[in-house]
Amino acid sequence: MNIQLEKIKQMQECERRKRIAEKKHKEWVQKKREEERREREQKLSKEMAEKATRELEKMQLQEKAEVKYKEWLKKKRAEEAEKKKKEKEKEKEREAELQKKKERSEKIFKEWLHNARSKPRPVLNGYGFPHRTSTGLYSYYTLLLH
Repeated sequence: MNIQLEKIKQMQECERRKRIAEKKHKEWVQKKREEERREREQKLSKEMAEKATRELEKMQLQEKAEVKYKEWLKKKRAEEAEKKKKEKEKEKEREAELQKKKERSEKIFKEWLHNARSKPRPVLNGYGFPHRTSTGLYSYYTLLLH
């Protein structure tokens, strides 16, 4: 009986150790799962933070680009306006110069016309015969014909 009692005690001890081992194993597995869950959450949280940071940087970069584009566009429009203004000024100068030339030409023409009216005109005595004297080859042929 003593041996049987001893075997029963050993079996009970074995069962107890087995339960303790299973309990420890379950606790270890649960602890491990909890750690893995925390790590996943931290990793996810870190990724979300990095993504948010990247998005923020992207937005800031986009805003800077937009501001620079607006400045460039404003500058370009100002340059175009200045260019148009200069072209208009050049066109006005050209028109003014043409007007001056026209006025000068008209003045010179009127002076010439005035002077031409007051100049004595030469008397014409016939083609090729100034003062009834023959000149050149034409007169030679006319002499041969007469």
